Amino acid sequence: MKKTRFAHRSEQNLAFFKKLNPYDHLNNRQTMSRQSLQEILSVVQHPSHYLGTEINALRKDLEKVRLRFALAFPDLYEVGMSHVGIQILYHILNDRQAIAAERLFAPGLDLEARLRAGRIPLCSLESGLPLSDFDIVGFSLLYELNYTNILTMLNLSGVPFYARDRDESHPLIIAGGPCTFNPEPLADFFDAMVLGDGELVVLELADAWLAWKDSGADREALLKTWASIEGVYVPSFFRTDMDSKGLQVVSPKFPEYRSVRKAVVSDLNKVPFPSSPVIPFGKPIHDRLSLEVCRGCTRGCRFCQAGMIYRPVRERAPREILSLAEQALANTGYDEISLLSLSTGDYSAIQVLVERLMSRWGAERIAISLPSLRVGSLTKELMEQIKRVRKTGFTVAPEAGSERLRNVINKNVTERALEETVQNAFGLGWRLIKLYFMIGLPTETKADLDAIVELVRRLQKVRAPGGRNKNITVSLSTFIPKAHTPFQWCPQISLEESKDKIHMLRGKLKGGGIRFKWQNPEVSLLEGLWARGDRRLSRLLVEAYRAGCRFDGWSDKFRYKQWLEAIDACSVDVDFYTTRVRDLEEPLPWDHIDCGVSKDFLKQEWEKALEGGVTPDCRDGECNLCGVCDMETIKPVTFQDEGDLKVRDLPDRRPKSHLYKKLQVYYAKRGQAKYFGHLELVKIFIRAFRRARIPLRFSEGFHPAPKFSFESALPVGIESVEERFVVEVPVHVAPEVVLEGVNPELPLGLGITACGNVHRRSPGVVPRLAQYRVTLKKDTFSEDKLTDFLEKKAWPMTKTNRKGRSKTIDLRPLVKKLRLLSATTADMALEEQAGQMVRPTDVLRQVFGLSEESLKLATILKG
Repeated sequence: MKKTRFAHRSEQNLAFFKKLNPYDHLNNRQTMSRQSLQEILSVVQHPSHYLGTEINALRKDLEKVRLRFALAFPDLYEVGMSHVGIQILYHILNDRQAIAAERLFAPGLDLEARLRAGRIPLCSLESGLPLSDFDIVGFSLLYELNYTNILTMLNLSGVPFYARDRDESHPLIIAGGPCTFNPEPLADFFDAMVLGDGELVVLELADAWLAWKDSGADREALLKTWASIEGVYVPSFFRTDMDSKGLQVVSPKFPEYRSVRKAVVSDLNKVPFPSSPVIPFGKPIHDRLSLEVCRGCTRGCRFCQAGMIYRPVRERAPREILSLAEQALANTGYDEISLLSLSTGDYSAIQVLVERLMSRWGAERIAISLPSLRVGSLTKELMEQIKRVRKTGFTVAPEAGSERLRNVINKNVTERALEETVQNAFGLGWRLIKLYFMIGLPTETKADLDAIVELVRRLQKVRAPGGRNKNITVSLSTFIPKAHTPFQWCPQISLEESKDKIHMLRGKLKGGGIRFKWQNPEVSLLEGLWARGDRRLSRLLVEAYRAGCRFDGWSDKFRYKQWLEAIDACSVDVDFYTTRVRDLEEPLPWDHIDCGVSKDFLKQEWEKALEGGVTPDCRDGECNLCGVCDMETIKPVTFQDEGDLKVRDLPDRRPKSHLYKKLQVYYAKRGQAKYFGHLELVKIFIRAFRRARIPLRFSEGFHPAPKFSFESALPVGIESVEERFVVEVPVHVAPEVVLEGVNPELPLGLGITACGNVHRRSPGVVPRLAQYRVTLKKDTFSEDKLTDFLEKKAWPMTKTNRKGRSKTIDLRPLVKKLRLLSATTADMALEEQAGQMVRPTDVLRQVFGLSEESLKLATILKG
């Protein structure tokens, strides 16, 4: 199509080319770190995860701020960017003019190796500042098997592991998250730890640091100020001793600082929640808009640590949720809202809230997911609303197979309710249901295990309308006792017992549409070790890290053999921490940590569990006297009154016209944008159109999707001056609206260069020439090899796809031009036709025998 057909093309639309380097303001040290990283991104997996140029990311001039605060997440980017907590803290801190908060994640193993080989420090995403140059580094501790990654991140930055080995030249290392409720296994590594809700505490920590910096006092003075803040634990202000039974006892060094009570945000509606969350590149674990509707749960499941440490229940007001949804969807372009809570179905106004959200956003094909639903709260009416756009995930957690054992754990779910829920789900069109169970729960017998099999088989027999296929996924994990729960004194079952029970259930639950999954019991054993460990385990963590343990929660990276070697080297008795029966009166490593729930209440619940007694939810009934609430400042907050939230007279959000047209869109992909994979690129454009408020046409069926059609999938690492796609929009959308609206919503390196109406039906796929210029960085081209190729009449090449299927094509007629401009630069023209697609890297590999690394490091520009 000729340029003259597109009136809506101008030089200002190419202005993004001038913004390919967003780091012009960086100082020399930052620039060197950023450039060093850029040089190796081409040879690592998921390079876009390390760019830091996402939509809604905040970049401040570090020379103009007083406090540089690193938010460090000890897992991969795709996990960390799915965590709402880091988004909340990121925006709260960056709202302060004097503070710059930037993100760091544990690098993948391939990047870690490259960083070490190049002596490149671990740097933040936003500015490329090394972790060691921050003032405060705050780690999020969500999972015990991430602990070795903390040491990886510190070591890559040259920061000593132990707090006692750090001085004024090093950043202060702090932590927060649920794992801090037993802080002792990591206490030696951290200067301070935050217990409970962090929104207010993190600002108090920052303000105290700013005042301390002006005072010129020493570090201990700052730590004493921090210790006076509710929810802040300073491990160095407590010492450990051994009692006569070999138990570690934690005692205070200062009489006024004997215990640490968690911080509690009494009203979620009075603290900020991000309306412009950072939109991750790639494919995060949870790729949707997450809105926290409630914090805390008082259902009282006795195995659940979160249900104890996050009490009381505090709901966000429905109007606040609706307002946040309106703003955040406009600022992100997401097509799914996830309503987050420990038990979303227990949110008081859940039915009317979901109805209002679906009435407002259903016409725009925005789905609602409720990832944590209790069986009794999942009504047929609620499921009817969820399925209006598309059926999101459906998970049920009975936890135990028998009603007797569910009473022991206070999981008040009847088999009748389970069957009704599954019946409703299949009846409304769901075809896959996931069931979660635990083995090794207190008082468990073989009859309880058999009950799991019987329950699954009964649910398997539930009929789906029309005889549709239905599938059940059974996920099994080993129960791990956690601190601050009624089961904190219980023994964890042994590794052998766990394996035996999994093997038995696996043998009985197979076939007939049942898929059986389980957590590696070796992983569960280590999680149990760290969940109730003490300070003696700090040496073990360092030993395991030095043995090469990383990402222990990832099955493909878990190294149990190395862990056993480290355990042996440190003479750690695993059974002492896991399978041993604890006395109710013995000192526990976390006794000085006050989660609000009293130890007496936990003992009462343990005794009631042994009797099979149940404890009701207190949010709407009588107080169970757990100790959390003072009924003045700290108390349950719920919103029973639906008021004017009832759906009525809502504007019709459906497209004004059912007439659509096709637009041909031309775009360039330059600079950092070369690291976007094709599916990632498609998602980026769809969300940019949504943020630009440009209506789209959707496909029909169970999973409606915007109608985008890309001409070709440009491989990761290749730049292009001009690519194109066709998008279907209502007839009133003019091409210039797309140009002006979408370009500001695209990340650096991407830009629409032209847009026009498609006036005639496409003639189908016709061969076209793709021009490339290749510049090598590591190797040189061989003229002899080029001559050999050009003299051949045929050059067979066998390609194997991801499914292992092989196909042989003749490369020679597809290479229309191959010419060397220098020893490191070549031009080529490749014919693209259906069934005969060849990539420039295929040619370079075949003709010149270049290595994979050489190909990845090369600069390849199409167009």
